[in-house]
Amino acid sequence: MDWKKIGKRLLFPHPAIVVLLSVCAIALLVYSFVALDEADPVSIAAYALSFYALMLVCFQIPALIAWIQRFRHENKYYLRYQNDVQLRINLSLYGAFGFNAVYALFQLCLGLWHHSAWFYAMAGYYLLLAIMRLTLVRHTSHYAAGEDNAIEWRKYRFCGWLLLVMNLALAIFTLYFVFRIRTFLHHEITTIAMAAYTFTALTVAIINVIRYRKYGSPAYSAAKAISLASATVSMLTLENALLTAFGQESDELFRQIILGASGIVVIFVVQGIALNMIVNALRKLRRNDSQT
Repeated sequence: MDWKKIGKRLLFPHPAIVVLLSVCAIALLVYSFVALDEADPVSIAAYALSFYALMLVCFQIPALIAWIQRFRHENKYYLRYQNDVQLRINLSLYGAFGFNAVYALFQLCLGLWHHSAWFYAMAGYYLLLAIMRLTLVRHTSHYAAGEDNAIEWRKYRFCGWLLLVMNLALAIFTLYFVFRIRTFLHHEITTIAMAAYTFTALTVAIINVIRYRKYGSPAYSAAKAISLASATVSMLTLENALLTAFGQESDELFRQIILGASGIVVIFVVQGIALNMIVNALRKLRRNDSQT
């Protein structure tokens, strides 16, 4: 019996097997956390399978890095995506617009069904995001960055005004969170996953706001400013979920103060982004008019 060959197959199986084991391990682990006790044999098996799958993933990391490097340097579609800023912006805006539009319609249907101001506010919030992104992608899909600055600055200003209107929906969110008119109780694992996603989205939004300034395109900057505003709103939703999931023993007044203060901060941040966009656009448009 060739133990070396057996050990190699156990530690370095085909990547498809690693993916399959990882998916099974995650599903079994979540099921164990939600429905089983720690001493249950299925839970113990889930822990063992998760450890084995994690070990396999770690062993595959060098090969995965090498494959990613080859993909980045050889795949023509990725190279085009990486080198074409306009394509990246368009894909991002189209994807975000599609999600926002569908989700706004879904929330509107819930509002009509439940007669709840919460769902109407959610529908309005996502509808405004969809309108802003549609406004920008209609320009970026036909013009390169800086090709028509006057139109870009007008769209930039328009998005700023819509962000100001969006603060009405944010005020309703804050009232609902503070006074527990509507609460969301998520499982701890779901809440942790929400936190990881929200902080990642906020970090990426901040980086993109800084990165895309170098292109000198108001439309590109507006797209990233909208993403930043959306990420700050997600932080408020996350805070409410964290307090609901992990803060059952906290004082109600403390919870109201924290959520109220956070809501006010988010509203002022979005308002600051909006006013900055409007003022900059007006200044640039006046300068362009004086030069013509």
